[in-house]
Amino acid sequence: MAGFVDLDFAKIDIDRLARRGFPEAVFCEGKTPEHLAQILAALVERNGIALATRAGPKHFEKIIEILPDARFEPIGRCIVVERKPLPRLPGKVAVVSAGTTDWPVVEEARVTLELFGNDVEVIHDVGVAGIHRTFAALERLGQCSVVIVVAGMEGALPTVIAGLVKAPVIAVPTSVGYGASFGGIAALLSMLNSCASGVTVVNIDNGFGAAYAASLIQAGRV
Repeated sequence: MAGFVDLDFAKIDIDRLARRGFPEAVFCEGKTPEHLAQILAALVERNGIALATRAGPKHFEKIIEILPDARFEPIGRCIVVERKPLPRLPGKVAVVSAGTTDWPVVEEARVTLELFGNDVEVIHDVGVAGIHRTFAALERLGQCSVVIVVAGMEGALPTVIAGLVKAPVIAVPTSVGYGASFGGIAALLSMLNSCASGVTVVNIDNGFGAAYAASLIQAGRV
């Protein structure tokens, strides 16, 4: 068996769940609703579970025609089908936002984490401009085994949190900010240059990538 399904326009890695412990996720931007529907149907048939990221209402309108148990998470822009839930992972993952405009990235991370078997603690709006809010969340953060920190602007929050908690910190820069933020590049560079040891940084707005990395940590695969 090849380990993938050839749909002519796409080759679907149906064996990734068995190989890596988590299924292939489908990035929807640039895909037609018809193509996306075929891809998700192949994944669900093989794995009983599927995740599509950066999805829109038009995608979901087509998906629901062939996968009536699919659900749409509009803020995180995800489509989820969960017929065979994945095993529950130990511990809890925190997803922390610096500001309310980071919410879409937070939701992409939350949806991915929960689908992959994690318990999730979401902590909103604790950015460094009001650092007392960060300190007020420390008890909740201390109960988590991985912390994902989502921040735009100058991207300072992951450094602050990484200096205060024992858990691994995964930093997600967002494209939130004024002109000199350069669409999240300023936050990205700030996080890459963090003076707090051991901060892991993913790409701009990549809540999915942060959740995948956290899930690998939770599953003991790193």
